[in-house]
Amino acid sequence: MTEIPASAASGGSVAKPTKPKSTAVRTVGLWNIANILTMVRLLLVPGFVFLMLADDGHDPAWRSLAWAAFSIAMITDLFDGELARRYNLVTDFGKIADPIADKAIMGAALICLSALSDLPWWVTGVILFREIGITAMRFWVIRHGVIPASRGGKLKTLTQGVAVGMYILALTGPLATLRWWVMAAAVALTVGTGLDYVRQAVALRRAGLAAERAHER
Repeated sequence: MTEIPASAASGGSVAKPTKPKSTAVRTVGLWNIANILTMVRLLLVPGFVFLMLADDGHDPAWRSLAWAAFSIAMITDLFDGELARRYNLVTDFGKIADPIADKAIMGAALICLSALSDLPWWVTGVILFREIGITAMRFWVIRHGVIPASRGGKLKTLTQGVAVGMYILALTGPLATLRWWVMAAAVALTVGTGLDYVRQAVALRRAGLAAERAHER
């Protein structure tokens, strides 16, 4: 005997099976607002260097223009990553170009300032060594995980930007003294956060290797 659904036996309508909705995969194009801001920052680097070194590098007007270019680059740095994460605009280009753009503008500013004898070379060396070293370490541990940006790291970036910006401007008097202290704080945060990042990276790699060995058993 064939069983009849209760809804059909009572004269009710039989619910039709619903087709599963197809899930559309969203593709993110290269030309999105986050990547455009990153490209703008990259294009600002040669322009910034030109403005810094124009007229022997010590003309207050040219230095003010260089400061404006540097400030725009720092502002785009604040927004491109946030926009990419918030609106799902993360691309392979952005992952590579964003850190390169960050270090390019900061490195250019530090090297120009030291070349003009406005900033000791050891300060430039410490900051660039930390930034390049941490980038290399990210690749060292990337298969085990990603270390998120800490509050100290964000404070370091902000302090570096403010300190370098103050050195780019032709400041005198108390402001020239103040910028020395801001740069000292930036160097201290650079070293401190760098050592903390090394500690986290080593711990992450050890944990990752231990997990791999446990999985092989």
